[in-house]
Amino acid sequence: MNRRILPTLIIALGGAVIGSFLMMLYASSHFTGVAGPNHTPPSVSAAPLTGISDQDRIVSAVARTKPSVVAIQIIQNGQVVVPVDPFLNQIFGQSGPGVLRKYKQRSSGSGFILDTQGDIVTNAHVVVPNTSTTSEQINVVFADGHKSLAKIVSASVGNDIAIIKVDNTKNLPPPLKLANSDKLLQGMWAIAIGEPLGYQQTVTLGIISAFNREEQIQSEQGQLMDFKGLLQTSAPINPGNSGGPLIDIDGQVIGINQSTVKSAYAQGIGFAIPSNQVKTVVADLLKHPGVHYSAGSGKGAVGVQLQDLTPGLRNQIGYSGTGGVAIIQVLPGTPADQAGIEPGDVILEVDGKPMNSAKDFVTYISSKKPGDTVRMVLWSQGVKKFVAVKLVDRSTLNPGTAQRPQQYAPPQSP
Repeated sequence: MNRRILPTLIIALGGAVIGSFLMMLYASSHFTGVAGPNHTPPSVSAAPLTGISDQDRIVSAVARTKPSVVAIQIIQNGQVVVPVDPFLNQIFGQSGPGVLRKYKQRSSGSGFILDTQGDIVTNAHVVVPNTSTTSEQINVVFADGHKSLAKIVSASVGNDIAIIKVDNTKNLPPPLKLANSDKLLQGMWAIAIGEPLGYQQTVTLGIISAFNREEQIQSEQGQLMDFKGLLQTSAPINPGNSGGPLIDIDGQVIGINQSTVKSAYAQGIGFAIPSNQVKTVVADLLKHPGVHYSAGSGKGAVGVQLQDLTPGLRNQIGYSGTGGVAIIQVLPGTPADQAGIEPGDVILEVDGKPMNSAKDFVTYISSKKPGDTVRMVLWSQGVKKFVAVKLVDRSTLNPGTAQRPQQYAPPQSP
């Protein structure tokens, strides 16, 4: 029996080998269209082992993060001087008779939970009152709809970061984690959550577009402030998004949404303060409560609020010259005030350099150091005025403690 089986097995094995060889020859000659170059099989991407797509991760990150994002509603009570007779005020300027009128102003922004003690991070320009405000009320609205009063713990206007605090920490949503923004790469997903234009808990999606952008925004005190090192994102950001988090697909905060390009033609160009900068500033603010009006960068400052000249403004102040930038506010006690600069003046030159916009002036003055003296040529009520101004550090300009600033008040219709 063994003698019969062994030859059969040998013949079967040989047939299998020959059959396999013939199949390989057939495949190589009949399936070349399926194979890649040089008859190599095409590469095949392996499916993710986790089975989780980017969309699933984004949805999950939003679901985890949204409860910790809050809407911030501000009610400001202020006062403004209104001329009794606009005609006399036009003749005598600020010396014309006026009456003090009260007003109420509402605004909104966003923020997110920082810790379990009720601290919330937002932009300083969302919560820090302007110079004419006598009091304000800050309401925090949580994702579940309940509201809580809040107060400012600490704020850095120069860094545009603030910490506010709610007293009721019962059932407080979990704090969000700040990511390492140095590890971000261009093209990574970026998700903005906030209250744009009053639409609470709005989510927008984009990518990290660029790094180290410079942008200029106007503070509530009317100062044009330069910000550097910002993240640029294509996630749509609108008024009300300010202070809300920009998160990654893991639900970690990579930045605080701050501003957008000021252009009617720009779309999908938003800016956020990187999370590593937020970590540094927040740690310092927790150690030093109060409102700080400068980042302490050592930049020079004059103490004026500017506005680019428009046909309407030119007509109001009676200026018909070429170039220049208008001064509409002078902070009391500042170098500008001491040099006799007044609202309604137009800056023509600084150190021989023509000034054609507010940006020109801010850029030049920011390049100078405190203690430097600049020489300015101004148009003032029809005549040229020459003044020398010794710059101070921007941190000394604290409009919150100043008396009512001089401000240009254009003529009003009866």
